[in-house]
Amino acid sequence: MELCSLERRVAKSREAAARSARKTANARQRWQFAKDATKKGAMGLQAQLSRTFKKDAGNLEKFKILKQANSEADVELLSHPRPTTSSMVASSSVATNKKGKEPSGLMQMIHEIENDPDIDDIENDPDTEIETRGKSVTENVSKGKQPHTHSQIFKYAYSQLEKEKAQQKENKKLTFSGVIKMATNTERRKRPLIEISFKDLTLTLKAQNKHILRYVTGKIKPGRITAVMGPSGAGKTTFLSALAGKALGCSVTGSVLINGRNESIHSFKKITGFVPQDDVVHGNLTVEENLWFSAQCRLSVDLSKPEKVLVVERVIEFLGLQSVRNSLVGTVEKRGISGGQRKRVNVGLEMVMEPSLLILDEPTSGLDSASSQLLLRALRREALEGVNICMVVHQPSYALYKMFDDLILLGKGGLTVYHGSAKKVEEYFLGLGINIPERINPPDYFIDILEGLTAPGGSSGLSYKDLPVRWMLHNGYPIPLDMRQNAVQYDMSHSVNSANEIDPHGSSHADKTFAGELWQDMRNNVELRGEKIRHNFFKSKDLSDRKTPGVFKQYKYFLIRVGKQRLREARMQAIDYLILLLAGACLGSLTKGSEQTFGAAGYTYTVIAVSLLCKIAALRSFSLEKLHYWRESDSGMSSLAYFLSKDTLDHFNTVIKPVVYLSMFYFFTNPRSTFADNYIVLLCLVYCVTGIAYALSIFFEPGAAQLWSVLLPVVLTLVATQRKDSKILKDIANLCYSKWALQALVVANAERYQGVWLITRCGSLLKSGYNLHDWSLCISILILMGVIGRAIAFFCMVTFRKK
Repeated sequence: MELCSLERRVAKSREAAARSARKTANARQRWQFAKDATKKGAMGLQAQLSRTFKKDAGNLEKFKILKQANSEADVELLSHPRPTTSSMVASSSVATNKKGKEPSGLMQMIHEIENDPDIDDIENDPDTEIETRGKSVTENVSKGKQPHTHSQIFKYAYSQLEKEKAQQKENKKLTFSGVIKMATNTERRKRPLIEISFKDLTLTLKAQNKHILRYVTGKIKPGRITAVMGPSGAGKTTFLSALAGKALGCSVTGSVLINGRNESIHSFKKITGFVPQDDVVHGNLTVEENLWFSAQCRLSVDLSKPEKVLVVERVIEFLGLQSVRNSLVGTVEKRGISGGQRKRVNVGLEMVMEPSLLILDEPTSGLDSASSQLLLRALRREALEGVNICMVVHQPSYALYKMFDDLILLGKGGLTVYHGSAKKVEEYFLGLGINIPERINPPDYFIDILEGLTAPGGSSGLSYKDLPVRWMLHNGYPIPLDMRQNAVQYDMSHSVNSANEIDPHGSSHADKTFAGELWQDMRNNVELRGEKIRHNFFKSKDLSDRKTPGVFKQYKYFLIRVGKQRLREARMQAIDYLILLLAGACLGSLTKGSEQTFGAAGYTYTVIAVSLLCKIAALRSFSLEKLHYWRESDSGMSSLAYFLSKDTLDHFNTVIKPVVYLSMFYFFTNPRSTFADNYIVLLCLVYCVTGIAYALSIFFEPGAAQLWSVLLPVVLTLVATQRKDSKILKDIANLCYSKWALQALVVANAERYQGVWLITRCGSLLKSGYNLHDWSLCISILILMGVIGRAIAFFCMVTFRKK
């Protein structure tokens, strides 16, 4: 309840700040318009009087008086700091009194502004002064006096947004000197530039020895939007994965240079954004919470909170998400925002970290034309900041196509058909004799040609298989061996400059035995697994010069996020408690206590039931968010902070669930041991099985993890309660956590037997292999197993996080 009230107060502060900023901007715009109109009217009146003076020399004195009055009104108007109605009336009254009538339209504009209630509110409210509010907050930020309240932070953010909008309108009318001034502005934060050049980039699947990308050469530049297009299976996503350093299971040849140097793209991980094709967004968080969390963990620690709020508000404004900022994103089971809005949130997660390189895999898929243009306009603003944007698009509309700067066309087999300016692609194809028909969208026509659905036409006689060769010949690139035959028909002198490449299909034609194929598959799988492990543990030197929050700060941010998610899953938590309550009541009422066994039968069922129910509940902590974790860890977020935050919030269930179960089981069975002894044992048992559940949920798929969670408590308890006739069975039983939990419960109950039961107690314990003095040992082993289970789970999470 307190969290919801805090969110409502923050929302009210944000809405009030937005209204104040809009009032300020509107008032400033109306005042500027009125000032320009007044100045224009005064100049027109002066010109009219000049013409009158030429006709009538006797009106010289009158003309001087009116000219002086108009000049005084103009000076008074221009020197006024803010649009008060008194100055407007004063300036207009001078002209009225001197001449007898005001210029048509001028006083109407002034009266319209004078009667506007927004202006009166701004004049009467000292907190919303037009100049004072914006300047004071900005000066405080520049002097190091950061605004600390929600109201001050939001006022600063929205005032800056309104200034940026006004600046964008002025930039359209800039002169050459204005452009130079804007370029040399040192107050604006500059992002480091990243240029990626690639030469003869070739990717081959190791398992199938098949090329999925061949001899791609080119460059993607900062400040430009590069579109990657091609038919299905042309290697578009593979090309982006190769640029982002995510191409696993492939042998990569060729060179990829970052800013002209042979550096790894992982060295710039902190300023590189990768938007996957699937919308990997937390569905149980709001739009604003998703964006704010990404900004907190990935922006520089040197950036103040008002500046971070400004970045998030700017992204929400540009992506058109204001109306759904407080709405849950939604999941498959629970409906949230629309698919187009979810897609924009997916892109916004990378935009809020202010990247220098932004790679997007089909961000416009599933969006209508209006939403796609809204997204491209937001990316265009990022490109103006110097961001290098490369994106895969699938047959965009013509309006969308005109917004791209560069174009990369890939044909079947991962071969380049065109790479250059999007404005010159039609000219290039026209030089090949391929003319685009009228009223046909160029991207659609290109895809149809590369897919083989439409003949290129014209007098060239080309087919879609010849287009990659023509591009290589056009740029003087080497020709692969298997494509030289297609190049023979073209009389090009440099076609002999071929690549030193063996026949890519030569090795695949050799006949292999079944055993040889099986061995090859096993070797490829082992190599792929080793490559994934090396990729996950590979640490490159950071060259981005951005210091992101450390583990402890990220742990705090993760803890807040997980806390909100658990509060919104309160119904599911309540169901878990209800099931435990019913299990305790059923087992407590069905179990009959025996003085000879000290309630061992009831405790056996207790260990099985508590282990099974707590394991299944703990699987949800990690198994449902694997994709989210893989995306966040690839972006540089701390895996340790993520794991510890989940485990910390699960400690609440670890403490509460034993109480819920014992509240029914203990009072139905009424054992001799105290409630505190039973609670301590079950507390350690829940801690132990939760760690095991973590490892199962991370290592296995959800279905297999649930099956193991059901089987393990039953099997291990059966092994622990069997007669140990051999040393091997004893050693195996000592590895079962259920053996130590059951022994601790029985020993705690047996300690309360006194008098004539001493002999019986010693005999029963000796028969079961239990020692009355091992209660502390049992508790320690359960805790140790819980710690080991968590360590194994964390190791698996970091090692096997890529699928």
